Amino acid sequence: MSSLTYELTLAGLAVGSAAALTGIGLIVTYRATGVLNLAQGAIAMVCAYVLRQLSVEWGWPLPLAAALTLLVVAPGIGLVLDTLVFRPISVPVVDTTRALVASIGVFVLLVGAAALVWGSGARADAPKLLPDDPWAQLAAVLLLAALVTSVGRWTRFGREVRAVVDNRALAALGGIDADRVSAVGWSFGSFTAGLTGVLLAPYVRLDPYGLPLLVVEVIAVAVLARMRSLTVAVGAALAIGVAQAQLTRLHPAGWGESLLQAVGANLFVVALLIAALVLPGVGAQGAEGRAAAPAVRVPGVVWLVAGILFLLPLGFAGADLHTAIQVPALAVILLSLVVVTGRGGQISLGQAAYAGLGALFTALLAAGRFPWLGALPELLALVVAVLLVAPLGLLTGWPAIGRHGLALALATLAVGVGVSRFVFAQPYATAGLSLSRPAGLMSDRAYYLVELSVLAAALLAVSALRRGRMGRALAALRDHEPGASAAGVPVPALKVLAFVTGAALAALGGGLLGMGLRAFDPAAFDPVRGLLWFAAVVVLGADNLVGPLVAAALLVGLDAGARGGVAAALIGVLAVLVGRFPDIPGRILRALGISPRRPSERPAPGRTTPRAGISPTRGVLSGGRTAADAPQSGAARTHTLVARGVRLRYRDFTALDGVDLTLPPGRVTALVGANGAGKSTLFHCLCGTLKPDGGRVELDGVDITRRSAHARTRLGIARTFQQLAVFPSLTVEENVRIGSEQGRRRDPGAVLPVLRLLGLDGPVRDLPAAGLSTGALRRVELGRALAGGPHTLLLDEPAAGLDAVEAEALARILEALAADGMAVLVVEHDLDLVTRIAHTVHVMEAGRIVR
Repeated sequence: MSSLTYELTLAGLAVGSAAALTGIGLIVTYRATGVLNLAQGAIAMVCAYVLRQLSVEWGWPLPLAAALTLLVVAPGIGLVLDTLVFRPISVPVVDTTRALVASIGVFVLLVGAAALVWGSGARADAPKLLPDDPWAQLAAVLLLAALVTSVGRWTRFGREVRAVVDNRALAALGGIDADRVSAVGWSFGSFTAGLTGVLLAPYVRLDPYGLPLLVVEVIAVAVLARMRSLTVAVGAALAIGVAQAQLTRLHPAGWGESLLQAVGANLFVVALLIAALVLPGVGAQGAEGRAAAPAVRVPGVVWLVAGILFLLPLGFAGADLHTAIQVPALAVILLSLVVVTGRGGQISLGQAAYAGLGALFTALLAAGRFPWLGALPELLALVVAVLLVAPLGLLTGWPAIGRHGLALALATLAVGVGVSRFVFAQPYATAGLSLSRPAGLMSDRAYYLVELSVLAAALLAVSALRRGRMGRALAALRDHEPGASAAGVPVPALKVLAFVTGAALAALGGGLLGMGLRAFDPAAFDPVRGLLWFAAVVVLGADNLVGPLVAAALLVGLDAGARGGVAAALIGVLAVLVGRFPDIPGRILRALGISPRRPSERPAPGRTTPRAGISPTRGVLSGGRTAADAPQSGAARTHTLVARGVRLRYRDFTALDGVDLTLPPGRVTALVGANGAGKSTLFHCLCGTLKPDGGRVELDGVDITRRSAHARTRLGIARTFQQLAVFPSLTVEENVRIGSEQGRRRDPGAVLPVLRLLGLDGPVRDLPAAGLSTGALRRVELGRALAGGPHTLLLDEPAAGLDAVEAEALARILEALAADGMAVLVVEHDLDLVTRIAHTVHVMEAGRIVR
């Protein structure tokens, strides 16, 4: 081995060892608590600063300072986070969304606190804990990995960890101290974060932003290991570190050199992109449980006050509005998160990338440096930049189709980090670049007025997107994605639309910000900013239009003073509290005079009052309804859904073994059997949420096996869920209306007959679905399915949670629907109900229909 190769290998092993430590800590924390600690980098940075403070500033001996930092401070941070933040979120099970918000809040809080305490400038005098020889670091990493693996496999504590991760509540019932397991996991994870920080600090820029972002990049090794295998994580870290070092030897001629240098310096980012965008999503299980953000009513007086406050700089700031001009531009950027996260329910941690691309493309177009285009006037350059960036929303929109929760957060974060490293940080894109304003807008006052006009237009556009059919579809997507798909909402297309629209808005705000500051500043759009912006919007209410205005004013105003970090610290505290207490955004909104939408106290003109015997609050399916009250199937021809030889296996388990089933029109078909017999699997194959390994699903002889769930709904195959699938932030009527707007027959006139059929036509129609009884919610879900005019109705445990009176009323309705020509399939454990309504009963056993 040549001397150069050997030296580069040693350098790569040093970097890889630090990355391996991060991977070990992340995996141990995740396996012990179920939380992926995105704040790992911030903890590493704080520990590096603490060691420097003790050793350099206060003159402590390095061994003593290191012992206090790594054995007391770092584990102490983990214990505090576990006790005060994450443990309450994990009981009885981990709430992925809340844990993610809290983790981002901790990240932002620590970054802001570090900036406040130590300043935002870079430090080059961090002490070296270990000698430059990487073999000591590598030995420590391998020893640590072996120790953790041994404890996990062969000790009682390791078995307890696995039990707690599998089912925390059941483990506690079995006598396992789940809190102790969680505390050990967080302490060890924070210890490895601290060790990573003190090892890396002497070789990288020690500042509140650089080191945390560097550790975020090496999350890739834990994701590549699927958050399970320490061996894979360590091996991946060392391999990437060595490969990254060896790539520095290559110097190809031409344009390839710049590209290779960018890849070689950011190989961990490449690994993160591959792990997050290409590999199956990590942590996607249980990610559907998002807390719905209710629609809000903003009083006119609040808008009046907001307008006055935004106009105040014109009268009191004189000619120089340098700080004020940043607020409207940032508000436009934050509005993009209202579209993507607030209304669409999609986690997006990479909006800073699109904002930065908007500013960069505007500068390149105005300077005539964009390929195949000459120099454009500044405003036209901004418009073209927005049009160019909008399609790039597919970078996050396309992965979002199949990802949720933590998996989606990692994908969007990876895109943000990738754009920052491979575009913003590269000289070929930004060297010598300047950005100016149009000739008539050189004064800050004139430019501020234009910004306010653009902000007003953006508010109107987003407001329109939150209303009507599109608004209801987005709210359904946010509240319950499978339910939205079952209602006929084209979920993949809607996700892409949300991300593309969000990218366009972020680019518009970024271009405005760049022109306002007359410069393109890559630091203004780094991924840490994206995390801060996401946290600010979540804290102040993601689904309202005032939140982005307040957040922009806070972020700009608080950091306009002599010392930065105040805004990040405040937003971080609030984000941690939101993760701990999800109702905080609602309290903030109420403090601002903004309240959730309330139902009208009396029925609107033309609406019926409650009929005798109907109690909306009790949710009783009362009698007196006939098939004439239901929306008619309307088609003279009949439709038949058939399963032919459907097979499905899960690894070594055969769930369906060549099942044949026919659902004839005008009849109720019941499917019964023991748990695990394959009933639900067959049900999901029929409605499109599962694709069988073999066999066919046909509708009127046409193969629809590969059709999506929402496409089958639009073909006339409606379904309900065993676990209620309603949209809690929408009213009862809006839930039903989604079915009429997205189903087979898009007929707004179908809503009232369905409400009448199900006893939902009184004041209950204006109530939010959240908080209604189980019986009422079952009726709402059934009403949404019927409003689309289906010819086939698939019901999964429709009587679950109903009392005898409600079950009897449900039976009468299903009999009436079948008499009207509808094909009905019921998967049900209530044999009395099956006996009452079913024309044909099939029994399943071991993945087969036995009779």
